[in-house]
Amino acid sequence: MLFKNQYYCFIAGLPDFDFDSMKLPFTVENFKGMLEDELKAADMRLLDKYFLKFDNDNLLSFLKKEIEQNPMGNISRDELEETLKRIKEDLPLKNNKIPPYYEEFMRTWLDEEAHEENKQWDDLLSSLYMDYGMEVKNSLMSRWYELNLNIGNLLSAIFAKKYGLDVLRVVVGGNHIAKIIRENANMRDFGLSQELEIYEAIVRLFEEEEVYERERKIDKFRWDWLEENTVFDYFNIEYIFAYLCKLQILERWVKLNAEEGERIFRELIDSLKGDVTIPEE
Repeated sequence: MLFKNQYYCFIAGLPDFDFDSMKLPFTVENFKGMLEDELKAADMRLLDKYFLKFDNDNLLSFLKKEIEQNPMGNISRDELEETLKRIKEDLPLKNNKIPPYYEEFMRTWLDEEAHEENKQWDDLLSSLYMDYGMEVKNSLMSRWYELNLNIGNLLSAIFAKKYGLDVLRVVVGGNHIAKIIRENANMRDFGLSQELEIYEAIVRLFEEEEVYERERKIDKFRWDWLEENTVFDYFNIEYIFAYLCKLQILERWVKLNAEEGERIFRELIDSLKGDVTIPEE
């Protein structure tokens, strides 16, 4: 946007917190409600793309015929039902709330051969979502999506190589870095040491032996990236977006203590070994 909306009063009233805070000022769900009341329509549409991650959970639950739905999603089960019906009948989608990658994902889901191939549905949906996010017309948001895609792909590739798994099966998305990893899956650095600025930093973080501490350090790396990239943003949508991302990081860790976090992440590693299921982040 050439002339960005400014939210002086709203941002001035937001409580401060840092990465080591032990208490949430409010939940991400509550903050979403505040944003819907305060933001201009164009800015809220931008953030709705971020909240699609919750709709993605609901889409998978819907297709798997599971009852549970994430209340943070914006797309109702009825809207998903109508979308699926129109896709089956080859009718154009009329609901602007449905992102274009939903049609591609649903068509793949309806393909019996895709199920016979034992597709990793979470990974496919994540790949489509990340590619969609990088096309957002906001520099900070698109770079945030790409940062997380690159971190996730590099960590997944390192995990896969460590456990003797197929690197090609765990890399998602179609950006430049994902393509390099696929083309250099057998190389020690996946061809990234000269291509990816954060390569050395992420490799060092991976070397942390304690899974809980490793995950915290990776989230701290994300947190610091947000702060470094919003130094000159004070009252605009970029500041609010960074605040939202940091709030979600904090919410994650406030809900976990060290013992519970270690158990959860050990289970993720075990599932990686047994099912080639890679953590999203």
